[in-house]
Amino acid sequence: QEAAYNTIPAHRRCIIHFKYGIELSSLLIGDKDVISSVLFTAVNQLNLGGPPAVQDKSHYITAAQLNLRAGKKAMEMSDYETAYSYFDSGISFLRKKHWQEHYALSLEL
Repeated sequence: QEAAYNTIPAHRRCIIHFKYGIELSSLLIGDKDVISSVLFTAVNQLNLGGPPAVQDKSHYITAAQLNLRAGKKAMEMSDYETAYSYFDSGISFLRKKHWQEHYALSLEL
């Protein structure tokens, strides 16, 4: 599997990870049991893709919001190092003028 994975160009892998994270995040809308088991996986996939993999501008905010949720969840579990990582990744998805357009999200991250 790893050999096949490594044949995919790095930029394409980022896009695949990001799309997978977006698809997984759609599961977070429903059942609360699904939310706790899928949140970290979805956010990790988004972060593997990173901001360069974003193709729809609305996904910048979605990724930042999901990183905030994951960071808060990690803090509830007293995993502060992981929480910091999610908050930091969330900040990386914010665009210019984020303080004016998404003040509350920017402040929380």
